[in-house]
Amino acid sequence: MRLHFQSGLQRNQSDTGTQNMPVVPVEKLEPGMVLAKPLIRGTMVILGEGTVLTGAWISRIADMGVERVFIDGPSVQALSREEALARLNLRFRNVDDRPHMKQIKEIAQAHIEGLYE
Repeated sequence: MRLHFQSGLQRNQSDTGTQNMPVVPVEKLEPGMVLAKPLIRGTMVILGEGTVLTGAWISRIADMGVERVFIDGPSVQALSREEALARLNLRFRNVDDRPHMKQIKEIAQAHIEGLYE
């Protein structure tokens, strides 16, 4: 039986501030990392926001069936800058003759480049 856990308000990642918090899979947690959102089971807080993770806490989190949690710190991009731009170019490869689509591509490109600064 798999228990349902949430790290904070994971239901709606569009909440202010959660877009820039890394969501880290439990297997990649390390002692010293800090929870950015509380770890919640139903309506009960298991670990509060700001909890510094120890090896023991990480083991317990894994034993509870939690898959990932919000961690304080900057997000780590899943793709390299080059790969992200290559995918963007692939998606927009036929838009040079369509001004609005070309403008959207330029906006997306600027956004991607900003993520890697």
